Amino acid sequence: MRLNLWDYAPEDLEVTVSELLIATAASSDALIDDAVREVLHELRQHLGMDVIFLSEIRGGQRLFKHVDACPGAEVIATGGGAPGEQSFCQFVLDGRLPGLVHDAATHPAAPQLPATPFRVGAHLSTPIVLADGRVCGTLCSFSFAGDESLSEKDLGKLECVARVAAKRIDTRLRKGGDAELAAWQAPSGGA
Repeated sequence: MRLNLWDYAPEDLEVTVSELLIATAASSDALIDDAVREVLHELRQHLGMDVIFLSEIRGGQRLFKHVDACPGAEVIATGGGAPGEQSFCQFVLDGRLPGLVHDAATHPAAPQLPATPFRVGAHLSTPIVLADGRVCGTLCSFSFAGDESLSEKDLGKLECVARVAAKRIDTRLRKGGDAELAAWQAPSGGA
């Protein structure tokens, strides 16, 4: 049986996602565990996007901590990364690009956007902000084609999951301290 939790109001969605994560929490010590990965997979499918990823921004680098892609769309991989300034994510964090872009190629900021080895059409992005106000990374999703049907409500769903991920990271950091933080910041393995 599949839960259809993506049609709730953002406040209700956050509660529902939080309850799902608590109910399915893995015994893993990873800051982003299997339950979060499953939520990201379901969200990507619900949004009809090709790729969704959770990244960490550290030392000017964007590191892919988890990537979920539909078959044939594996253009980035968990464990990979690139300089932050070469990312759409950094443009969103800097306020040079909105969190919701229907088609990057036709957006007014298109001439300034970083070149990618693949076409970025629709793009959703939001920061992952910890309780102390630090932006530890981003949650982003994109498709190769533009998508005019995406709405602020869809961005709100991404923002909701980013808040839940931030809460889980905060909780794990409080429980695990420096060792947990070091594990989070260590480069990930392959996809």
